[in-house]
Amino acid sequence: MSKESDNLGNLEKLALRKIWKNEASEFTPWLSENLNRLSDALGFELELVDTEVSAGSFSADILAKDTLNDRYVIIENQLTKTDHNHLGQLITYSAVLDAYAVIWIAPEFTDEHKKALDWLNDHTDDEISFFGVIPELWKIDDSKPAIVFNVISRPNEAVRDLVHRKNFGKLSELRKRQLDFWQKFRNKLLSDGILKQLRKAYSDNYYDLSIGKSDIHLSNKVLFNKNEVAVRLYIRNTLADKWYPFFYENKERIEREIGVKLNWDNKPGRRDRLFL
Repeated sequence: MSKESDNLGNLEKLALRKIWKNEASEFTPWLSENLNRLSDALGFELELVDTEVSAGSFSADILAKDTLNDRYVIIENQLTKTDHNHLGQLITYSAVLDAYAVIWIAPEFTDEHKKALDWLNDHTDDEISFFGVIPELWKIDDSKPAIVFNVISRPNEAVRDLVHRKNFGKLSELRKRQLDFWQKFRNKLLSDGILKQLRKAYSDNYYDLSIGKSDIHLSNKVLFNKNEVAVRLYIRNTLADKWYPFFYENKERIEREIGVKLNWDNKPGRRDRLFL
């Protein structure tokens, strides 16, 4: 027997309250500063908007945004087993704050609450998604504890794909071509391992890619009538005055690394300032 096996440590699971005694004053502030850890588990990037956000007579623990589509994401935390009150609050928050994703975090989900999330995902469209997440603390021997986010409920892509296929016949021929193009584009990126976080393909003439910053993303476009494809760096007005000069000052280096000349657009009021 290999002597290496003698060096294996003992894996120990810790209670969340060993680190965070209180959900509101300890766990929520910690999570708001470490959304990247949760993002890695979910497969899309989150950016903090605020904590304890008013939603009618209640307050959502964390309000974030998906950096790709700039839409609201609600995060509700518990350090105890899930209950009906929180389920009702989550649905209320999503309606009041017009969220497109709801994330429920708890150390234990009842079967009924997991089924409720699964049912909501199977009976709603892409405009709203529900996630159930179980955080776990682990350590090896005397090591520092490490947190793991286990996603136990998320939208069923097979079910939603079935709905899309049923609606496929209702699409125009142009939209069918666009959907097919972006599906192949997405599959290529996935197979090459270029990006890990990719949204579903739709029948639009564009497909956006996150670069980890809200208000800035790559927007890919296909124009079949002109036999053209384009890639734009999409910058919202709130950041354009800051970032456009930075990119333009590095114009030669950027074009050299990309290998082509770019069209530089600095028209005031435009969201898209730099595009190819």
